[in-house]
Amino acid sequence: MDEMLFCFTHDREIDWMLPGVPPTGRYVEVPLVAVVTMRGDKLYNEHIYWDQASVLVQIGLLDPAGLPVSGAEQSRKLLDKTLPSNELMANWPTSEGKPIA
Repeated sequence: MDEMLFCFTHDREIDWMLPGVPPTGRYVEVPLVAVVTMRGDKLYNEHIYWDQASVLVQIGLLDPAGLPVSGAEQSRKLLDKTLPSNELMANWPTSEGKPIA
């Protein structure tokens, strides 16, 4: 398993991330998580996960107003652990000690 920051300028169609979306020219930063399984010395499978909503916000195809979504802010948090967490959850400061369900 690996967590990484994937950065690119959307200057061409990217089939695996933005299929059918024409280039916007916008810069994108998005954390990716890769889960890789090896069997012996061979690659068995690979699963890559990212926040598609964040990518769509950054290229201008999704308006984040009123939605629990962020843009490049989550990339900055990946690189700087001192930045605040849970900013999308307004009630987070008062949730400590409350039951989960």
